[in-house]
Amino acid sequence: MQSGPMVGFADMREVQLWVQTKEPASVKIKYWEEGKPEEVFYTEAVRTTAGKAFSTHLVADQVQPGRRYTYVLYINNKQVKRPYALGFQTQELWQWRKDAPDFRFAIGSCAYVNDVPYDRPGRPYGGDYGIFTAIHARKPDFMLWLGDNTYLREPDWNTRTGVLYRYTHTRSLPELQPLLGSTSHYAIWDDHDYGPDNADRSFWGKDLTLEAFKMFWANPNYVLLEEGGITGTFTWQDVQFFLLDDRWFKAPNEWAGERTLLGDRQLQWLLDALSSSQATFKVIAIGGQVLNPSALFENYSTYEEERQRLLQQIQQADIRGVLFLTGDRHHTVLTKLERPGTYPLYDLTVSPLTAGVAKPKDGENPLQVPGTLVTEKNFAVVEVTGPQTDRRLKMRIFDNSGKELWQRELKATELQ
Repeated sequence: MQSGPMVGFADMREVQLWVQTKEPASVKIKYWEEGKPEEVFYTEAVRTTAGKAFSTHLVADQVQPGRRYTYVLYINNKQVKRPYALGFQTQELWQWRKDAPDFRFAIGSCAYVNDVPYDRPGRPYGGDYGIFTAIHARKPDFMLWLGDNTYLREPDWNTRTGVLYRYTHTRSLPELQPLLGSTSHYAIWDDHDYGPDNADRSFWGKDLTLEAFKMFWANPNYVLLEEGGITGTFTWQDVQFFLLDDRWFKAPNEWAGERTLLGDRQLQWLLDALSSSQATFKVIAIGGQVLNPSALFENYSTYEEERQRLLQQIQQADIRGVLFLTGDRHHTVLTKLERPGTYPLYDLTVSPLTAGVAKPKDGENPLQVPGTLVTEKNFAVVEVTGPQTDRRLKMRIFDNSGKELWQRELKATELQ
């Protein structure tokens, strides 16, 4: 074993898992429904190779909706014992039968794992890895990683060898393994797992980092296959998540011509998908802040024309239930944009997990909700609960030890 196993996307009839070995090996998963150990199933055995950093995806395709399963990993037909529970679940078939089930998911961004030979001199930038133990203790149904999930460094981003080394090093963190093994994981990226700091569409190695992203994560789809990037979507119960790519199409920060962050093709896909979605909450996940009007750092406001196009078309199309989840800023804050004639928009920024903290200057975000600024390592758990007539979304922020710092609740009716 090198790292994992990790649970990836989970739907009603299929769950994808991921594992990484240290050398070529045959790997498979044995799994069974909780309470029915006499009826076992196996994934197809797959051989890991050096060409894919000895990592692979395994598909559990003999599952039924709304069940929980226990599993074990086999390498070269020998069971690999892990000192923690391994399990996954399928989503429930609730449509036309009952109200959507309650669920909870964790979110966070900016996960830096120290690596002394390649770190910059001085005080270590990463630390407090016990935060992953605290997230695991909250038992989320899944975790959504909001970018900078690993930090590529100067020796990494110019070569495939460097990129795969960095992904392997981060994914192998011991404190992370129990969370990987029993919770579904979805991800987007930001600049540090895409390329150098503030990287844009000109980054020469983006094909390498895209390959690594797809190799190490297990998202269910990538919808812009011809254009590239990591854009995708998934649904969990009655909430749809839109996973955006804020790097692949991004014009350079200093670009004086047409300034685009998402690009025409990705933006049009997003607006189409939002318009057709029947979800109670429509959650847009993107690496950097969207609603903060201050044109600082890499906020979407530095690409104001495109940002306004997105916000105006959400309003003109009367798209309801929209909420933004963002990372990047190395502090956590809830931003609220009032919109005359319709419901307000919210942007929950959650950062950092294990990277350094950055305290914003006074007035840097004039739309921040009072009492929601956090300038320490933290994560969020979002709970979606209640009957369809009173569906609610509660945001809870925790420090790296699992102590709650604040919470806010939004009713679906408030986003109509």
